[in-house]
Amino acid sequence: MEFRGRNADLRLLGRLLGDVEEGRGATRGRALIMMGRRRVGKSRLVQEFCDRSGAPYVVFQATRGRNPDSERADFTAALAQSPLPGAELVAGLRADDWNQALRSLALAVPDNRPSIAVIDEVPWLVERDGEFEGALQTVWDRYLSAKPVLLVLVGSDMSVMDALQSYERPFFGRATKTVVQPLNLADVGEMTGLDAADAVDAMLITGGFPEIVRAWLPGTSRLEFLRESVTNPLSPLLVAGELSLLGEFPETSHSRAVLESVGSGERTFSAIAAQAGGSGALPAGTLSPLLKRLLDKRVLAVDLPLSDKPDTKNKRYRVADHYLRFWLAFLHRAIPLAERGRGDVALARIERSWPTWRGRAVEPLVRESLARLLPDAHWPETEAVGGWWNRRNNPEIDLIGADREPVAGKVHFAGSVKWLDNQPFGRREYDALARDVLSVPGTGPDTPLVAVSRRGVADGLPLAAHWGPEDLVRAWEAG
Repeated sequence: MEFRGRNADLRLLGRLLGDVEEGRGATRGRALIMMGRRRVGKSRLVQEFCDRSGAPYVVFQATRGRNPDSERADFTAALAQSPLPGAELVAGLRADDWNQALRSLALAVPDNRPSIAVIDEVPWLVERDGEFEGALQTVWDRYLSAKPVLLVLVGSDMSVMDALQSYERPFFGRATKTVVQPLNLADVGEMTGLDAADAVDAMLITGGFPEIVRAWLPGTSRLEFLRESVTNPLSPLLVAGELSLLGEFPETSHSRAVLESVGSGERTFSAIAAQAGGSGALPAGTLSPLLKRLLDKRVLAVDLPLSDKPDTKNKRYRVADHYLRFWLAFLHRAIPLAERGRGDVALARIERSWPTWRGRAVEPLVRESLARLLPDAHWPETEAVGGWWNRRNNPEIDLIGADREPVAGKVHFAGSVKWLDNQPFGRREYDALARDVLSVPGTGPDTPLVAVSRRGVADGLPLAAHWGPEDLVRAWEAG
């Protein structure tokens, strides 16, 4: 299957391999920690890079729950079967610990030309064998770092991969780090063959997850794609979310209950506690560490109101990736309907709630896109884009542009997002924004007002700027 997108990720890997080839850096070898959500396409990316590189390489894929002896045996077997020049030197070797296994890698990679070594799903190795990290540090320092090798450590458990680089861990300071994100909005638009406005819809539904985007046949409308997907119990759109979550959160876990609560639309600590607790609210001492865990794994994100006044306790939680947000809102309940041949019921549910759900779901994507477009010539000092709300969520301002976050030195603009199929941003929306903006600390009657709209803006509105779907797509094209 044709590999598309990921240009920025491929360039990063190419630069690191170039550093190895040219001997740039404190050590001849380079190490990279590559992480990203499950099913985001990390393994396919590194395989594509290896195939394009022209360098000899080995890719080892760990297996969850497997005993360490078997993993080490498979690791050395992968080395022996690889195109690495020293592969025959390790054929038949038995590694009794990870120190010996990784020394076999150092033996197999060449001294006189660049090579690539990929260890995929590192968290599963760390989970099963406490000596792995220490052995990795020892062998890297003594052997691998002196060779022209690019070592890529790949993992889906974001908290574990982050911890590999923390101060108290053995491999601290020895690797650079990158996060593989889903395909971006421009990639989704190109692969689905949709115009900019419909590409935004496709992004909110697929989240840019490659296997789901590839299932969206070019030119297919949103309604056609959803109808086909919810009537097929094995469609990637239905299946990917459950597979992703089961890998980390069993259905009976408190973490799963908290995640489903946020996915259903609850945003505040107290509302999440009430929803996730079932018959009684989860105690704060239970919910706080669960939220921290989900934030550490980057499954959830937390937002703070952006103004020139700190408000650290007024947090709003949301599901971090677009697809999982859509899946939790609609699709996990659609699976049993699809299995009994009633995908039509699931589709009707989605269509009833789609305009309201999309209106809120698009806001994080709008902010991410504007943060890529700014600063520009019109807003040369705007480096942060967020939103603002008070404790009662009345009013809520969709867009705040400022010089910095989480506490602004100066608010540069305030704005509103209107994302409807047939209605532009009009006078009523402008008047509401002009009224509500005065509640935001750091604003005043002269604060510039802006808008983002799916269908443009009405004539004659004194807006300082406005953006549409084409601008959002343009923000991602350079990537």
